[in-house]
Amino acid sequence: MRLNKINLRRLSDAVRIPTYDRNTLTPGILHLSVGNFHRGHMAVYLDELFEQGEDLDWAIVGAGLRPSAVDMRETLKAQDYLTTVVELAPTAITAQIISSMIDFLPSDPNIIYEVLSDGKIRIVSLTITESGYYIDAATGEFEAGHPEMISDAKSPDTPASLFGVIVKALKARRDAGIEPFTVLSCDNLPGNGNLTRQTVIGLARLSDPELADWIAVSVSFPNSMVDRIVPATTDRERRLIEDHFGIIDELPVVCEPFRQWVVEDNFPSGRPHLEKVGVQFVSDVSGYELMKLRILNAAHASMCYPALLLGYNFVHDAMADPDIFQWLKTLLSQEAIPTLKPLPNVNYDQYLDKVLERFSNTEIGDTISRIAEEGSERQPKFILPAVIDALDAGKSVDGFALEIALWCRYCLGEDERGKLITVKDLKAADLYQFSKASKTRSDAFLENIDVFGSLGENALFSEPFCYWLKYIHRLGVRAAIRKYISKEK
Repeated sequence: MRLNKINLRRLSDAVRIPTYDRNTLTPGILHLSVGNFHRGHMAVYLDELFEQGEDLDWAIVGAGLRPSAVDMRETLKAQDYLTTVVELAPTAITAQIISSMIDFLPSDPNIIYEVLSDGKIRIVSLTITESGYYIDAATGEFEAGHPEMISDAKSPDTPASLFGVIVKALKARRDAGIEPFTVLSCDNLPGNGNLTRQTVIGLARLSDPELADWIAVSVSFPNSMVDRIVPATTDRERRLIEDHFGIIDELPVVCEPFRQWVVEDNFPSGRPHLEKVGVQFVSDVSGYELMKLRILNAAHASMCYPALLLGYNFVHDAMADPDIFQWLKTLLSQEAIPTLKPLPNVNYDQYLDKVLERFSNTEIGDTISRIAEEGSERQPKFILPAVIDALDAGKSVDGFALEIALWCRYCLGEDERGKLITVKDLKAADLYQFSKASKTRSDAFLENIDVFGSLGENALFSEPFCYWLKYIHRLGVRAAIRKYISKEK
């Protein structure tokens, strides 16, 4: 049967449904850019908190301005903002109905502004993806020259971007004497709170420097580390949920059982007691964040290119390949983990083993092509900082050089059998040209300054990169990763 509040009590006993009275929920969080990850992560934590009878005034209101938000809203509205979240473990499949979202605003900046101006909203959370923060990739600073930022700076009272709406709402709350909301990024970015703060203040300063100064002093932007593998929803997932649980859900979420959320505890306007359902609140999230970036995210970034070049489609199939599995384990244990400082009560080797176990989950069906998207954004975040730290510490970057060489080979757009690969990247055309040039002049790929900056000029990195790229072109991907594993170079 179709998922909605009328059918909720008629669902199979195999499905966990909310036992709290949804009519008692009131909004406390406005979430910008509702997607699968948010509904399988934050929304689940809040749902479990409400199950304990706690903090019922912290329900979620969704919002977004992109065209996709229109369809998302209409679909979720038709099922009373309920979502089926299915956890796929190798030994069991479980389902629960998540009811922590109670509304989804129309894609209208004025309506979103009106809700944000209300003191009931005490947290504004975001999952707008890595590329949505108006950050200059070369400098890491706010991209004041972006056309959308220029437009909002010229017309701050009629903003078109989410950040413009946030700035306008903060101004309204300041003028009305209402305490500002906390802005909480839940995107997979290092220093996501710092980046959010940079963009909000940067945009405000373009039109109202006094407001920007007030935001800098008065508004909190805690950093957070989020973790859960949540694949895209396709007809495969819809059929799985209908077949297993008898639910017709147009936008279900499937995910792994594992989830983690570490947040800096800086919420002047209050927050729900999410520590009661497993969220870790800390004074500084940077160590946890770096652990995830250097191990989990780096593992994804390092696995996807050899896997695609060898013809794999799903992550679990690639992880069943002994060479790819050992390539990841060797690279991360010998080159990534040594760049990390110790964390209290954290064993990095055990964390790595857990990551490899999660990637090997045969039920998830996560596609390698999804992980390989936007390499020009992800490699500078997940791989290159570790390269720089390792070089500064005088440590080996041989495996990192091979990883970049594999990315270079992937950017040619075909696998080892000559089958075309769609390189989904905003800079795909440039990457192809640099990769093509590197077939005859190996270091040409490192001349992409937008990605590598001056790193390509460091012989300790460029020389092993050139060695591995030539090796790949001559003997192939599998031979290269086997050689790295055996350390016979």
